Amino acid sequence: MTISQREVHLINHPDGMPQPSDFAVVETSIDDPGEGQLLVRNDYMSVDPAMRPRLSNGQQALNTPMMGGAIGTVVASRHADFAEGDCVQSQQGFCEYFLSDGKGLAKLDPGELPVTLFMHVLGGTGLTAYGGLLVTGELQDGENVFVSAAAGAVGSVAAQIAKIKNCYTIGSAGSAEKCDWLKNDLGLDAVINYKDGNLRQDLKAAAPKGIDVYFENVGGDHLEAALPRMNPLGRIPVCGMISAYNTPGARSTGITTLSNMIYNRITMKGFVVYEFNDMREQFLSDMTGWIKDGRMKYSETIHNGISEAPEALIGLFTGENIGKMLVKLSD
Repeated sequence: MTISQREVHLINHPDGMPQPSDFAVVETSIDDPGEGQLLVRNDYMSVDPAMRPRLSNGQQALNTPMMGGAIGTVVASRHADFAEGDCVQSQQGFCEYFLSDGKGLAKLDPGELPVTLFMHVLGGTGLTAYGGLLVTGELQDGENVFVSAAAGAVGSVAAQIAKIKNCYTIGSAGSAEKCDWLKNDLGLDAVINYKDGNLRQDLKAAAPKGIDVYFENVGGDHLEAALPRMNPLGRIPVCGMISAYNTPGARSTGITTLSNMIYNRITMKGFVVYEFNDMREQFLSDMTGWIKDGRMKYSETIHNGISEAPEALIGLFTGENIGKMLVKLSD
């Protein structure tokens, strides 16, 4: 039996902020799985800022299905390792159904937890925050921490880990609603609305004892403001620079405060999530415990239907989401 399904194609490499016209929702057909194959119905897909650079640098080919994280259900299988009804995680997002030979699929057993958590706090998002802060950032209990884009998927996890480690934690966000969530729900010590005030002055006031670890998600003005506040031997784990992703070559605005790195002996280091794969078991143990005892909270911004996937992606760069941005593809 042949089924119809929809998938999202990039039809134009964006110049600056992506536009809905850069994408197309295309209907295709899929046959039943052959020997050694399985058919997966995607239930949720992930939308992440890291998707943006590859839309312009040629990594994402035009007129082909876009890639992204997804969680789905096996609806038909002729593969020995997968049965109908299995929950699986893949990088085959931006489509409603797909055929697979099993490579790149991971079975999930969410138990009593919502399955969507495996795309953020219990998935790569959470591991990024966990490893970036504790390994790259070398966080010590009781330090002073600043997290930019703290209401985002990675930032909100990093900020809460800092609080769990008894750190004085500052977060920045771009709306009153996000700042309220950070302050009143997540319990951050100080919160800065970077769109309302003077970021450099506000950060100075929020960090009277300086900053030991700056978890960098934004770049540009945030890095400019953070460097003068860094304490001696401070660390800056660089997770992302979302302020630059819609500029040609993902170039950030110029930073004039780099000289602070010299005499304060500051370390700034980039990282990627696969560096922390050997920590995954410990990460899942810690994170599951923190979720169950209420110390790790989360928020999801969910769009409904494959046709809203481009809007969800664009929404990451207009500040729409609180916490993780997801698209629900099926019931």
